[in-house]
Amino acid sequence: QVQLVESGGGSVQAGGSLRLSCAASGFSSSSCMGWFRQAPGKEREGVASIDSAGRTRYADSVKGRFTIAKDNAKNTLYLEMSRLEPEDTAIFYCAAAAYCRLWLLLSPKGFDYWGQGTQVTVSS
Repeated sequence: QVQLVESGGGSVQAGGSLRLSCAASGFSSSSCMGWFRQAPGKEREGVASIDSAGRTRYADSVKGRFTIAKDNAKNTLYLEMSRLEPEDTAIFYCAAAAYCRLWLLLSPKGFDYWGQGTQVTVSS
């Protein structure tokens, strides 16, 4: 059974930093994984992803501020977030793909398993 458990969310002021973690079990962490977020009243959107070769992709809105990384030995996915903005406020979700579809790595359609989400709130 695949399980993804996020942690590390919280409340910060604009300009601050947070690190999200996602502990994965029940599947190979070397597969494609990603972070998504959903703000109130908005659709879930891709934030960052990492494929089986370690290549990363980022939404334009977070490039240069967020970094995705994966520790295969610990089966853990990370998202380092810096220079946070109020517009980053959302529930952040960890996701994993049963098999990698490289053309969908920033789309929810490319992922099969989801964590429960962790809230990130950025105040101005």
